[in-house]
Amino acid sequence: MKGVFVFLADGFEEIEALATVDILKRGGVDVLTVSHDEEGFVTGAHGITVCPDMTFDHFLSELRVGGTEKEDVLIFPGGLPGAQNLSENQPLMAVMNRHWEDGGTVAAICAAPGLVVSKLPTLEGLRFTCYAGFEAAPAGKGGTYTASPVEVDGQLITGRGPGCAIPFALAILQRIAGPEKAEAVEKGLLLP
Repeated sequence: MKGVFVFLADGFEEIEALATVDILKRGGVDVLTVSHDEEGFVTGAHGITVCPDMTFDHFLSELRVGGTEKEDVLIFPGGLPGAQNLSENQPLMAVMNRHWEDGGTVAAICAAPGLVVSKLPTLEGLRFTCYAGFEAAPAGKGGTYTASPVEVDGQLITGRGPGCAIPFALAILQRIAGPEKAEAVEKGLLLP
């Protein structure tokens, strides 16, 4: 299975998920949203309801055909209780761990580094950022908290919070499509 997937659970942080999807699509990336369960709709932390591209069962059935590839990127937005809901999905955490062990990229922002990424077996020697107050669990796995807006270290891309959603998405785009594409998309956004 080759792809870029943004996982959504009720209570997800809308700006972190939707800005990431938007930036990646502007960069020509075929990104898909995946609900963490079998519901047809997912409602964010601020009451915005979206219809994901596929349910989690659909994702798993596609995964059975080809597994994940190193080039795949698994993206986890924050928000509460969204990130907590993702972290409690044991089959999803198993997929993330297998993907990580195979050398694949995991990206998480806000509460998700603390709640989701901390489910990885180790973060030894890796820098990460997250929403203040969620750094203890990944630090306990050997990661180094920086409080930077975005951190890219090896297979791990992390963002601090909602206001960092665009730089976070641009870092993912750079990983997938290269610096020139990310710079072109950034320029088109007319950021201050």
